[in-house]
Amino acid sequence: MKTYPIKTPSLLRALFPQYLWHVDNASRKVFLTFDDGPHRGVTDRVLDILKAEEVCATFFCVGYHAGENPDLIQRIRREGHSIGNHTYEHLNGIKTARDRYIDSVIRSEQHIESKLFRPPYGRITPGQGKALMKRGYKIVMWDILSGDFDSSQQVHQVVRNAVEKTRSGSIIVMHDSKKAAPRILPALPEIIGQLKSKGFEFGVL
Repeated sequence: MKTYPIKTPSLLRALFPQYLWHVDNASRKVFLTFDDGPHRGVTDRVLDILKAEEVCATFFCVGYHAGENPDLIQRIRREGHSIGNHTYEHLNGIKTARDRYIDSVIRSEQHIESKLFRPPYGRITPGQGKALMKRGYKIVMWDILSGDFDSSQQVHQVVRNAVEKTRSGSIIVMHDSKKAAPRILPALPEIIGQLKSKGFEFGVL
């Protein structure tokens, strides 16, 4: 049973206004983001869909996977997408000491040259966030969660989650992971198509 909010509560955004939850704009632009890759057999198929739809997105990559798949990192950049850091080994900030967490982000820099950062699971302590912002990182959260990581969700539910409450400036979270692949790969073309039909354009962070 789903126990997470699809739309990020406004109270949470208000408690941490220093993080990017939503991008104010007047052009009906939304922002597709993918976490946890790159994974061969998934990320490349996501890129194929984005290319066919002529849409760009932002990929928050795990340093370990980036090091294993440098060709996919190169393709992401070559095709006009942006890249962010997602720690080296997908750490949960709440369960990780500050210094270890920061070291993991720094370790990822050798594979991911970016000052965009998204904490895995959305979990980060105030001390970790402050330390990363002092290093020049922009911490990117989200306001729409697709639920593609949840094996109890059907493809049509993932589509509805990603589309129903999306507004101009929404940052939508999806995953280019093997766990999410059975849902996001069939859902992604439908998500893009429905958002286009609502008049949305797509931007990168």
